[in-house]
Amino acid sequence: MNREIKKIISQMTLKEKASLCSGFDFWHTQSIQRLEIPSIMVADGPHGLRKQAGSADHLGINDSVPATCFPAAAGLASTWNRELIYKVGEALGKECQAEDVGILLGPGVNIKRSPLCGRNFEYFSEDPYLSSEIAASHISGVQSQGVGTSLKHFAVNNQEHRRMSVDAIVDERTLREIYLASFEGAVKKGKPWTVMSAYNKVNGVYASENHTLLSDILKDEWGFEGFVVSDWGGVDEIVSSLTNGLQLEMPASYGIGEQKIIEAVKKGQLAENILDNAVERLLKIIFKIFDNKKVDAAYNKEAHYQLAKEAARESMILLKNEGDILPLKKTDTIAIIGEMAKFPRYQGGGSSRVNPTKLENILEEFETVAGKHTNVLYAQGYDLNSDFTDENLINDAIEISSSSDKVVLCVGLPDRYESEGYDRKHLGIPQNHVRLIEAIAEVNTNIVVVLSNGAPVEMPWIGKVKGVLEAYLGGQAVGSAIADLLFGHANPCGKLSESFPKLLSDNPSFLNFPGEGDRVEYKEGIFVGYRYYEKKKIEPLFPFGFGLSYTSFEYSDLLLNSRDINDTDTVTVSVNIRNTGKVAGKEIIQLYVKDVESSVIRPEKELKGFEKVELQPGEEKNVTFTLDKRSFAYFNVELKDWHVETGHYEILIGKSSIEIVLQDRIHVQSTVSIQKPIHRNSTVGDLLADPNLAPIFKELMGRLKIPSLGSSEGADGKGSEMATAIISNAPLRALVNFSRGSFTDEMLNGLIERLNQKTNHIQLID
Repeated sequence: MNREIKKIISQMTLKEKASLCSGFDFWHTQSIQRLEIPSIMVADGPHGLRKQAGSADHLGINDSVPATCFPAAAGLASTWNRELIYKVGEALGKECQAEDVGILLGPGVNIKRSPLCGRNFEYFSEDPYLSSEIAASHISGVQSQGVGTSLKHFAVNNQEHRRMSVDAIVDERTLREIYLASFEGAVKKGKPWTVMSAYNKVNGVYASENHTLLSDILKDEWGFEGFVVSDWGGVDEIVSSLTNGLQLEMPASYGIGEQKIIEAVKKGQLAENILDNAVERLLKIIFKIFDNKKVDAAYNKEAHYQLAKEAARESMILLKNEGDILPLKKTDTIAIIGEMAKFPRYQGGGSSRVNPTKLENILEEFETVAGKHTNVLYAQGYDLNSDFTDENLINDAIEISSSSDKVVLCVGLPDRYESEGYDRKHLGIPQNHVRLIEAIAEVNTNIVVVLSNGAPVEMPWIGKVKGVLEAYLGGQAVGSAIADLLFGHANPCGKLSESFPKLLSDNPSFLNFPGEGDRVEYKEGIFVGYRYYEKKKIEPLFPFGFGLSYTSFEYSDLLLNSRDINDTDTVTVSVNIRNTGKVAGKEIIQLYVKDVESSVIRPEKELKGFEKVELQPGEEKNVTFTLDKRSFAYFNVELKDWHVETGHYEILIGKSSIEIVLQDRIHVQSTVSIQKPIHRNSTVGDLLADPNLAPIFKELMGRLKIPSLGSSEGADGKGSEMATAIISNAPLRALVNFSRGSFTDEMLNGLIERLNQKTNHIQLID
C-alpha cells in the first residue's frame, strides 16, 4: 500500500512522534491508532525464532513458543554455503510470519577477536569477508518472506565482560578493515531493514549515540535506509542517541524517553526535523512489515526439521581422521561414551535460546543409523553437571571400551561454560572429560572424539585419539547429523570459520582481553585470527578454512583473464576442481590475495573469495571468482578511503588458509597516487623511492658531491653502506650540514618548492 509518510508525520503531534521512538513494551513497537500506524513485534533468534508467549526477558530464561532450532552461527558459517544459509533464513522468515513477528533480531556479525568471548557461538567468523557474505545470505533469506532483520551488534562488541560500559579503543584502519568490514558487506549486499547498535562505547562514545558510526558511515557512506534500534537497555541518553543517528529505543522506557524527547524539542535542544527524520525511517519499515504480513501463515515443521538436519551436517567439521578410522563400520562393536550423547549441547545460552519443535538424542540416533547388526554399547563417563571426576563412571567406560572395536567419546563444553552475559576463563573442556579421554586411550587406541562446543577448545589429548569431529552447536537435528557423518551416510564438508589455537596465549588478543576496568585496547590491530598466526609464524592447532572429507579433491588450471589491470577494473579468476575419490563430496575453494610488497603493514594474505561445490566421483567443475578494487585494497586513514598500491599481488587458491595448492600473480596499477607535501623533515630515502621525485633529487645530490651516495669508502664498501643508510634516513634539513657549506638553507627552500611543484600526486595534509 502506498502511503504518504511525510503527510502522516505532518498530522502527528509532538507527543505521538516522540512515542514512536521508544518501544510499547518488551517486544513491540508503539502504535498510533488514529493514524492507522500499527505496532509490530520483534523477537530474538539468529538461528531460530524465540518468541516469548509468557513473561518477557532478554536472556532466554523464560520459555518461548516452539520453533525450529538451526545450528548456531558458528556452525552455519562453517558451511561456507551461501545458498544453504539463504534457505535457513527463508525458513526463519516463514516461522516469523506464522508467529506474527515482524523483525528477527539478527544475525550477529561481530568479529571473533578472542576465543574467550562468551557469545562467539552466535557470531560467524574471525574473518570479515566470510562473515559479511554469510550474513548477507541470511538477511536476504529472511527478508524474502517480508520479515525484517536486525544486523547486530554495531559495532566492536567482541566481549561480554562489562559489555554495557566498556570502551573499545580501536585505531581507524583496524576499525575499517576488520570490525566494520564485517557489517559493511552485509549492509550493502543484504540490505537489512534494521541495524542494532551495540551496548559498548567505541573510542569514547556509546555506540547508540556514535555519530561517526550511525550517521557518517552507516547511513551516509554505506547507504543504509532502514532504522537503527538499540540493544535492549543500551541507550544512555535518548536525545543524544536520536541526534546522532538512532531511531528506536528498546524496550519500553515507560514514558521516560518520550518525555525527554518532548522537553528537548521544546527547549530547542533537539531539532524537530531530526525527530521527523527518525519517525520517517521508522514508519517506512513498520508499514513495509505490515503490508507484507501473510494472512494465515504457516510452515511445514517436518520440512524445516529436514533443513536443520542438512544445515547441521554441513556445519560439522572433520578435524582428524587418522588411519581412516571414519566412517565407522556397522559390523563393529562400538562404544559410545559421554552424557552429552543422551543430553546433547545443541545451542548456546542467552537471548538466542530456542525452544525446539523436536530434539534428537545422539545415542538414539546413533543406534538407529547403526542398525540392528551393529553392537552399540553406552556408558555415561562423566557427570554433565559437574567438573568432578567420578572414578566409578570412568571404570564403567573403561570396561565397555576395552571390549569394543571403536570408541566414540561425546565431550565438549557444558551450558555453564559459555553463554551470553559472561566470557570464558580458559579454552579447556571440563577436567572430567579430559580424564575420560585419557583413561579410554589406555585401553583402546581406536577413539573418535565428537566435540559439542560453541568456540575453540584446547586439545592436549589430541595425540591419543584417531578421529575428531567438531560438531559445534548443531541445533535440534544434532543427533542424526552426527550419526550420518560418523557412519558415512553423509560426507563431512564443513570447514573452520575460525582458527583453533594450540594455546590461549597464542591468540593475538591474549594480553589485552578483556581490558582493564571499562577500557579495552585492540592493540593487535588488523592482526586478528589467521592474519596474526601467519604473520607471527605461529602454527595453530587447526587453521582457518580447514576441514577434511571422506573423498579427495584435485585443483588445476588456475587462469586469470588479465595479468595487468587498473584498480578500477575487475579480474576474473577461474580454477578447475575434480573429485578424485570414490564417494560424492563437497569442497570449499578458498581464494586469498597477497600484496607482494607494500609500503604499509599488511597481513600475509586475506580471504577475498570462496565457493562451495558438490562433485560426484570423477566429476570436474570450473569455478570462477571476480575480484575488484576492494580485493586488493587497504584502508588509508589519510585518504579516508580504500586504496590500492601499484604493484604485484599473488592470487592464491587454497584448501585452507595454510594449504595453498595453486597460485598466480597479477599487476595492479593504482589510479590514485599518494604523496605528502615535501618539507624540511621529509627524508632522503622517501624521495629516492619516489619515481617522480628521485631524478630531481639525485641530480642535486650529484652536484653537491655528497660522498655517501655513490663513492666507495673502504675496500669492502661497508663504509659506503653505512653512510648511505644514515643519509637515507636523514631529513632534508640535514643536507645543509652534510654538504660542507655548498648547500644553504635558502637552497633547501628552493628545492622543496621545486619538488612540490613537480609532483602531480594528490596532496595530503600532514
